[in-house]
Order: sequence, then C-alpha cells, then structure tokens
Amino acid sequence: MNIAIVASAAANRRHHILSVARELGRGHHVTIYSRRENADGKPRTRVAPGVTLESMDVGPARDLPADELVPYLSDVARYLEQRWSQDRPDVIHAHSWACGLAAVTGAKGLGVPVTQTFHTVHPAHQKLELALGRRANAVIAGSGDEESALIRLGVPRGNIAIVPFGIDTERFHRRGAVATRGSRKRLLHVGPLTPERGAYTVIRALPGLPDVELVIAGGPLMDDLDDDRDARRLRALADQLGVAERVTLLGQVKRASVPKLMRSADAVVTVPREAATGVVALEAMACGVPVIASAVGAHLDSVIDGVTGLLVPPDRPARTARLARELLSDPTLRTALGYAGADRARSRYSWERVSQELLRVYEAACA
Repeated sequence: MNIAIVASAAANRRHHILSVARELGRGHHVTIYSRRENADGKPRTRVAPGVTLESMDVGPARDLPADELVPYLSDVARYLEQRWSQDRPDVIHAHSWACGLAAVTGAKGLGVPVTQTFHTVHPAHQKLELALGRRANAVIAGSGDEESALIRLGVPRGNIAIVPFGIDTERFHRRGAVATRGSRKRLLHVGPLTPERGAYTVIRALPGLPDVELVIAGGPLMDDLDDDRDARRLRALADQLGVAERVTLLGQVKRASVPKLMRSADAVVTVPREAATGVVALEAMACGVPVIASAVGAHLDSVIDGVTGLLVPPDRPARTARLARELLSDPTLRTALGYAGADRARSRYSWERVSQELLRVYEAACA
C-alpha cells in the first residue's frame, strides 16, 4: 500500500507520526509530507526502510501554528496535487484541520480515500472540522473522549475509528537503569509547568504527604528555570506551603533519561485538565510504575481505575494527596498496579499495535 501522510512539523506530534510510519514502512511505502522547518532541510529524506520524509518548500522555514498556516494552504494543496498526480497514493492520512484542508484539495479528482485526525477539537474551527469530518472516509480519534467530542460536533458515529496514541515499549519497560534517589518516597510529575498541566495541584497536595519528595521534570532547561515564570511560581507556591525542601525542579530532561527517572519513582502523578494523548501515564505504566492520573481525555481509556492506576478529578489536591497516601503506604497495591499497567501498555499501546489498527482503518477506507 502506498500511504501518504500530511502533517505539520510540530515537535509534539512528529515523534508519534514518525514512529507509526516506521512500523507501517515494514510492509508498505509511506511518504510524510510536511512543510520545511529550516532552510537547510533536504527536499526528500529516507528516514527508515519504506519511509520518506518530503519537505514542501512553502511559506517561512519555521514551525507555524495551524492558524498561521492558512495563507499558505493553497500552495500546499497545489504541491500535493502535483505530486499525487505523478505518484498516486492508495490512501491519505491528514493530521490537523489545516493539513486536512490541503489534503482534500490536493486529492480532488484523484479518487483517493482521505482519513483525518484532528488530535483535539477546537471550538474556533468547528465548522471546518465538521465539514472535514463528514468529507473524510474515516475520522481517527485518539480516545473514547475524543470520539464523543466528534459526535457532539456532528461527525457521524459510523465514520469514526478509535486508534490510540502509541508509546515506545522498547524504551519504556520495567527493567532497566534507575535514576539516583534518596530514602524518601518519591512522586514524579513529567510535563510542562503551566497551571493546566497539573504540577501546581501536586505541589498543593504535598503538605498532606509528610516525608514524600516531589520531582518535577519539564519546562525549560535547568539553567533557564530561574527566568521561567511558571518555575518561579511553582517555587513560590512550595515556599508558601512549607514544602520547598521536598520539591525538586529538574527542568527539561533528555528523552533518553525519562524511563530511568520514571523507574526511580514510587508513583507518577499526571493530573492535567485535558489529556488528548495521555502519553505520560502510558509511559509510566509501561515502566511498571503506578500512576495517579486525572480522570479526563485519553486517561479514561488507558487507566482502569483501581486496576492499572488510580483516577482523580483534575485540580483536586486534597483528593490527590489521599490517593497518594493510600498508594505509598501499600506496597502490594503499588506492585499490582505496576504489573497490570505494564501489561496494558505493552499489549494495547505499542507502536506495532497502533500501526496495525491504523492499517485496518486505511484498508477499510480503500474498500
């Protein structure tokens, strides 16, 4: 099968798209079409067996938010139309509403099925997303929560397929190096430092967790934390609550170091207000570390409450503290959640499993 993927160069999606493409490339030909993000980029790069990254020389050579792509979408569509008329794909997968508009226009008249992923449903773009959702041969949602949002938007239920966000189960697994730690019980938070991502909630929970340390990985590089507004606010909050000596901000951590950091924790707490992908919870589960996750978005699918982790409403520090106390005081529960979480992550969320599910969607669209 000749698969065309149209995607932005945004870093938060790039890893996922490339990882799935590598799996698909084992038996199919995959071309990822993305606007060039730097002036030195090559027009075509073979990134893996069966996978080619084709950079479109359209617009400024830098990453652009979807709204800023609008003036260049007609140029992107013309590029795709020209390429696909020469090398017709069997199926097209567009990531984001902007890429979907360009893909549908570029494929006009070719009779090629188009599948669409939005990642998140944006109120400002609802009319466009609804039109694309009805036009696409399949709309791929990352979770049951996203499926519900698409149905509320007006996308026909029968047009939606759920394929979750995957993780690297070869890198994130139970056995491996463990980061250095002290004698205290350790909670870990991984992700941006902004209020909606949950780090503030975990710090507010810490007064109810005596002799427990909190390690926060995310935000800018460690050397830049003093100049970061959110880092300063988190430190001020910790000072105010009298827990500063038990809170460590690591700043941005290299991706290769995240698994050993997760394995050093007694629990990973990831309580954002929204969880479109739920990747942090999945990676912690794959490492066999029990998870306390907010009961939102993709967490509602991946974290089975009391079986593969614990769920808590977002912005509930007291309840988060109570769950953490119960978990940290019960090694049997931690072990049970860790094993069950690792099994679920490996069997349901590996790149191999995700690519197989995507392929079934593509084949159904072609049929």
